[in-house]
Amino acid sequence: MSAVPPSFVRHGPSDPVSPVVLSVPHAGRDYPLPLRAALRVPLSALLPLEDRHVDTLALAAQGRESLIVASRARAWIDLNRAEHERDARVDEGAPAIPHGAQSIKLRSGLGLVPRRAGGADLWRRRFSCDEIRHRIECDHRPYHAETARLLNAARARFGIAILLDIHSMPPLATGAARIVIGDRFGRSAAARFVARVEGAVHAAGVRSAINTPYAGGHVLDRHARPADNIHAIQIEVDRTLYLDRRRDAPGPGLDATARLLRNIIDAVADEAQPVADAAQ
Repeated sequence: MSAVPPSFVRHGPSDPVSPVVLSVPHAGRDYPLPLRAALRVPLSALLPLEDRHVDTLALAAQGRESLIVASRARAWIDLNRAEHERDARVDEGAPAIPHGAQSIKLRSGLGLVPRRAGGADLWRRRFSCDEIRHRIECDHRPYHAETARLLNAARARFGIAILLDIHSMPPLATGAARIVIGDRFGRSAAARFVARVEGAVHAAGVRSAINTPYAGGHVLDRHARPADNIHAIQIEVDRTLYLDRRRDAPGPGLDATARLLRNIIDAVADEAQPVADAAQ
């Protein structure tokens, strides 16, 4: 029997040597057998849920930062959703949440375990409470525990920590932003860090937007504590910037986009430097 891949892989030091920590929660390509057996659609129908090869982009941009990358596919469990965002239409253990109290993502089929992708219903059956609990305990909680540990360690060393949560998005309308910066409408990071990210994108001649249409999700809600000097920003990258024409594999734009992401990381680290210097 082959070994089960770990739920995440950490790249870089276990004890952060930079105040910037990187997170990639949606690029996992491990589709466990129970998932494949429950599908009512071809496996390829799940690809729209992936932030396709954004882990490759993050690794190309990474320097000395600690980077955590999810292994398990988003279709298995979505690390950017809270544990309670369970969809009763696919999850027998989901709590009864009135429709009006559900998040927009949950109502649209993008809960803790996604119900839909590309307009299609995904599953032949509902999953038992034990199945979902196992995913939470073995995949969701370990990822967030490691993210929290890295951020707390970075803050302990530098007096400040900044999480860059890296995602990719399908292209928006023609002429729209190609990088979307999310800070939960000012709740997850100090404005000066968002301004430095925006400045790095502008310097590269790339159009950006803030919080529209992506403001960030559970990763930011869970880990950001700006009052305690732990900040978190979501970075959404247009997939056409770094993938090939089929949007399936890294393309000719990968190097330039990795340089842009590197510049974003450096800008955020530079903004944190006065606090880090004082803590040393």
